[in-house]
Amino acid sequence: MIAETVWTKEMEFEGRSESGHSVIFDAGDRHANGPSPMEAVLMALCSCTSVDVVSILKKKREPLTGLTVSATAEQSAAPPRVFTRIMLTYRIGGAVSKKAAEDAVELSKNKYCSVSKMLEKAAQIDFRIEYANDSSVDVSSK
Repeated sequence: MIAETVWTKEMEFEGRSESGHSVIFDAGDRHANGPSPMEAVLMALCSCTSVDVVSILKKKREPLTGLTVSATAEQSAAPPRVFTRIMLTYRIGGAVSKKAAEDAVELSKNKYCSVSKMLEKAAQIDFRIEYANDSSVDVSSK
């Protein structure tokens, strides 16, 4: 895997991937033209675990109709401002069984998500699952 960034102006950089995609990173105070590098890491975590959960639930033939994964992160106060704690919230749509959802999220966190496995070396990662078709919230921290 190969990637590069090119400084374009002020505190903006264009990240380019070997597969031909690009992302603008904006490290300026307002992040007006793109995510900061740390925001991008958090977005990568959400994307990585989303891919796993959708794949696992589809293999289990669960009736998944939607998935949103959001992350809230705390960072250390002094540089390097690494993440110290991350809370992932999985909002699952469809009549997915709670057991299947919990298993999928745990498999992603503990086995499949490469981004999660890297970040957990510095940060505590917890999760909660919300079911869009149910008013109850299942909170898990594992």
